Amino acid sequence: MAIRDYLRAYAVKSDRLGWASLLCTLAVYFAGLALGAQSLATPWISLPLIVVLAFASVRLYVLQHDCGHHSLFATQGLNDLAGYVLSVFSLTPYRVMQYNHNLHHAYLGNLDHRETTEVYTMTLREWQQAGVWTRLAYRIYRNPVVMLSLGGIYAYFIAYRFPKNTLKVGVWGVLAHNLMVAGYVWALWAVLGVPGLVVLALSAVLAGVIGVFLVYLQHNFEDTYWGRKPELDFRRATLEGSSSLDLGHWWDIGTGNIAYHDLHHFNPSIPSYNLRRAQKNLPDALKVHDEIRWPEALASFRLKLWDEATGKLVPFPAKRQAGPVAAE
Repeated sequence: MAIRDYLRAYAVKSDRLGWASLLCTLAVYFAGLALGAQSLATPWISLPLIVVLAFASVRLYVLQHDCGHHSLFATQGLNDLAGYVLSVFSLTPYRVMQYNHNLHHAYLGNLDHRETTEVYTMTLREWQQAGVWTRLAYRIYRNPVVMLSLGGIYAYFIAYRFPKNTLKVGVWGVLAHNLMVAGYVWALWAVLGVPGLVVLALSAVLAGVIGVFLVYLQHNFEDTYWGRKPELDFRRATLEGSSSLDLGHWWDIGTGNIAYHDLHHFNPSIPSYNLRRAQKNLPDALKVHDEIRWPEALASFRLKLWDEATGKLVPFPAKRQAGPVAAE
C-alpha cells in the first residue's frame, strides 16, 4: 500500500468532530481565563490554570490552521468563518496566515526559498563564508533561550499585527483583525478587570513559547531534508523533512496533534482530530523515520546549520585552534 492511499481514509472531514474540537477548546479557554483571573492572587491555583489556558490557545491556533487548509469542517465557507473567529484568540490574522502557511507548504525543504520557513536555517557553507556580525546575529537568533522567549513575543504581539505579505493579501483585513483583537481585550478588561488582562498576557507569552518550540522541532532535527531544484524531492521534503513528535498523549491533546507533522505536510487535508490515529496506525512499511521523543527533541536545539555534504543538520563548528597543531 502507498502512503497516499493509506492516508486517504484519514482525510475525511467530520463536522461533528470539528464542532466538538472547536467548542470544547473554547470552553476550556474561557474557563481557564475566568478562573485564572479570579484566583490570580493564589499562585498555586492560578499558575496551573494559566498553563491550561496557554495550551488551549495553542489548540485554537492549530484549529485556525486547519481552517486555513479547509480541513476542520466539510465546507470551505464554514472553515473560513471559523478561521476568522479563531483569529481573535490566536492573535493571528486569518487570510495572511493562510497565505504565508501555504507558501511554507509549497517551498518546504527548498534551500532556494528559505524565506517561507518559520525558522530560518543557514547552510554550513554560508556560515563559513559569513562575516563576524552575520555569525553573531545568527547565533543570537538560533539561541534557544532567545528563540523560545523573545521569538514568541515578537511573533504574536508585534509581527502578527502587520505580518509578512500583508500588502499582497489585504491591508484592510489585517486592520480589521487588529481592531477585533483590541475590542476583545477591552471586553476582557470590562468583564474581568486587570487580573483578566494579566492572565491573558501571561498565557499568551507561554503559548508563544510552546508554539515556537513546536515550530522549531517540526523541521529542525538531525535527519531532516533540504535540497535544491531540480533534484528536490517533494515526497522526501514532506515526509523526511518534517518530524513526528511523540511527546505524550496529553501533549497531543494540548497541541491538537500537530506534532505528527510529516503526515500533515504530505496530506494537509487530514484534520487535526485524525492526525494522531493516522500516525499510531501507520504500518511500519510506510514509516520513513522514527518518532522523536523528549530527549532527542531537547537535543535538537543544538543543531544550527544544514550541511549539504552530509545531508544532516549539524551544530556550529568547533572553534578553530589558536595555533598550529604539532605533527605526530
